[in-house]
Amino acid sequence: MGIRGLGGIALAILAVAIAYGVYAPETAARWFPSVGGAAQGAHDALFAAKPAPAPSGAAAAAAGPQATVSVVAAKRADYPVYLDGLGQVQAENTVTVRSRVDGQIIKIAFSEGQMVKAGDLLAQIDPRPFQAALDQAKAKRTQDQATLANAKLDQQRYSTLAKQSFATQQQLDTQNALVDQLIAQEAADAAAITAAQTQLDYTTIVAPIGGRLGFRLIDEGNMVNAAQQTAVVTIAQIEPIAVIFTAPQDDLPGINLAISQGASPIEARTSDSKTVLASGKLTVVDNQVDATTGSIHLKGEFDNHDHKLWPGQSIDTRLRVSIDKDALTIPDVAVQRGPNGLFVYLIDADNHASQRAVTLAHEDSETAVIDKGLKEGDRVVTSGAFGLQQGMRVVIDASATGGS
Repeated sequence: MGIRGLGGIALAILAVAIAYGVYAPETAARWFPSVGGAAQGAHDALFAAKPAPAPSGAAAAAAGPQATVSVVAAKRADYPVYLDGLGQVQAENTVTVRSRVDGQIIKIAFSEGQMVKAGDLLAQIDPRPFQAALDQAKAKRTQDQATLANAKLDQQRYSTLAKQSFATQQQLDTQNALVDQLIAQEAADAAAITAAQTQLDYTTIVAPIGGRLGFRLIDEGNMVNAAQQTAVVTIAQIEPIAVIFTAPQDDLPGINLAISQGASPIEARTSDSKTVLASGKLTVVDNQVDATTGSIHLKGEFDNHDHKLWPGQSIDTRLRVSIDKDALTIPDVAVQRGPNGLFVYLIDADNHASQRAVTLAHEDSETAVIDKGLKEGDRVVTSGAFGLQQGMRVVIDASATGGS
């Protein structure tokens, strides 16, 4: 390798050493006079190419956009005030159908889970013994009616004879008493017929209310009696249907006011509160507060024609107790929580961000009602707030804010 090649290698090594601060260019010139000038030139070129340090603080804020955010303007709107709670669906009426007479079931006339109307046939008990008892009661009445008719004829004869002194007054009085006795006997016969007819009617078991049937609890051929606890089937009325839920006792004045004004709609939602199952109205406020829990029991009624509510089902409830007219509202996602309380990021006309403390009047999962801290038209950040600092300049994502 020639001297020129060695000089090039030495120059490269010196340039690297100078870049990392190992050798200063003047030292290189003293040790290697032949390459010193080149080393100085490499040093100057290297450090001249290094960028200047980045600005910080206010300079950084003024240098250009630092974050992209979505904003929404605070606006006035009517805000419905809801009272959320937990409830359980309950059938409007529930009936356990049992036999009212003794006998053998000869027919089951329903299917499990069937919808029935009041008066629909459910089961049939062998009616023959009861039909015989009814026929016997009717025959007894016919017999007594014939006896009564004869006694009334004798009464008329005694009355005529007594007037002509051919019969004593005592005989007439005795006949009158016999007629009254037979009239009472006929009335008893009529009552016996009614009782026998009722017993016969009880052999036909019908639905006392409309609703949905449960499981069949007894089969054809089994003996039943009026004293046993075994039921034939249960009926739950699910159109309409009720929901029982609770509310804190402090909300009782507002609830009573809503009922008095006739504006007490209620929603039944799934247990995650995401899906509305049915809409109804508040019908009953219990007559006393539960002292153990400090809550009041409420009852809502729902038409439930689509059967989305089912007895025993656990649901979330949302009761509207009032409407806050012309309230100042913002999306709930704009509200931030810090060590000093609630705040929002406010964007000024120059698109600079600043923190603003706020006080809320109401809040739900979608909307926050501002009591203090903002005015109508103020723009607040709804997304992109992470990393924002006081005075930071932002770029507004118009596509995400709807042009706000």
